[in-house]
Amino acid sequence: MEIFRTALRSLLSNRVRSILTMLGIIIGVGAVITMVAIGNGASNQMQGLIEGFGANLIIVVPAPPNTTGARSAAGSGANLTLADSDAVASEGFAVLRTAPEVSSTAQVVYRNNNWNTSITGGTPDILPVRTWEVAKGACFSIADVRSGAKVCVIGHTVAKELFGYTNPVNSTIRIRNIPFRVVGVMKSKGANSFGQDQDDFILVPITTAQRRLSRFGTRVDTVNRINVQAKTRELLDTATSETKAILRQRHRIAKGVGDDFEVRDLTQNLESAANMAKTMSLLLGAIASISLVVGGIGIMNIMLVSVSERTREIGIRMAIGARPSNVRMQFLTEAVVLSLLGGAVGIMMGWGISGVASAFLPFGAMVSMDSVFIAVGFSAGVGIFFGFWPAWKASNLDPIVALRAD
Repeated sequence: MEIFRTALRSLLSNRVRSILTMLGIIIGVGAVITMVAIGNGASNQMQGLIEGFGANLIIVVPAPPNTTGARSAAGSGANLTLADSDAVASEGFAVLRTAPEVSSTAQVVYRNNNWNTSITGGTPDILPVRTWEVAKGACFSIADVRSGAKVCVIGHTVAKELFGYTNPVNSTIRIRNIPFRVVGVMKSKGANSFGQDQDDFILVPITTAQRRLSRFGTRVDTVNRINVQAKTRELLDTATSETKAILRQRHRIAKGVGDDFEVRDLTQNLESAANMAKTMSLLLGAIASISLVVGGIGIMNIMLVSVSERTREIGIRMAIGARPSNVRMQFLTEAVVLSLLGGAVGIMMGWGISGVASAFLPFGAMVSMDSVFIAVGFSAGVGIFFGFWPAWKASNLDPIVALRAD
């Protein structure tokens, strides 16, 4: 401990010079932690979106206008239907399950309370596909889908707005003036990474939505999209190819003619974005670490100046019995203390900047302990690496020559 106290006394005797020397380390450590935290936040946002949409998920939607070639121009493009969803589920080897959807918005009324929310028509398979869970009651059955029953499962936000703290199960609400019996309440998922409320919706049997809640002029058997869940992450590409082949065959699309639907590998796209965000954070962290090297060079320069200024002191130490290893360790300790103090201040600065950045970014900057440990280890390594040469030079001074120095 005596060697650390001696190093601190030496550094405190030149406070301004020590602070300026540490500045490169402070900026480097702070920048590394901040950049990695921002990258982690972006990556975490993408992972949250993947979990919110569902695992191994492919989405099939009708193709936009003017993108399907001759079929679109002739007005003969087929819409997606429940039969299409059933065909993909039964014929696709890599497909685990499908969940067709229709969606709209409507005013919902319960007694004196009303709330405008989104209405999703689906089958019971939509729960595992979209990672939804029922907290109270139960989901409607496949028999309810076949019969077009007027039952529904409401989201946590809808339950709170319409029923407050009372249990809504078995109560009757009105959707577009049609009575629906509430059979369950979804488990709350909260807001997603973009701040969108994931609990503000009502789930009804898809046939009920098609027959009773669909907008005027649309075909009753059509769906807005088909969620296709692959059996494994590795089979996503196979499931995508199978889905395209099955739908092209069902829609009688000739070879060379564009599809009248779009297949989007949402999981793969989001994972690619998450990996890109993580790679960018590591790249930015690596660029920021250059300032650590610059700070290390500053430490080396200052320690060399310190050796020149303290030549007589070194000679006195050696004259009274100090070994070269003692002198070397003394100057090396001073370099490491400079680096560690700069690293500590840099950690606090990086943590603070990350907190400020979270207030302005659409996602929270997440400081990881790994980046903190790496930054501290790197700063200590910089002190040892760049402090070795001045320490070695000091330990090899001739005591007699050193004593003669002014």
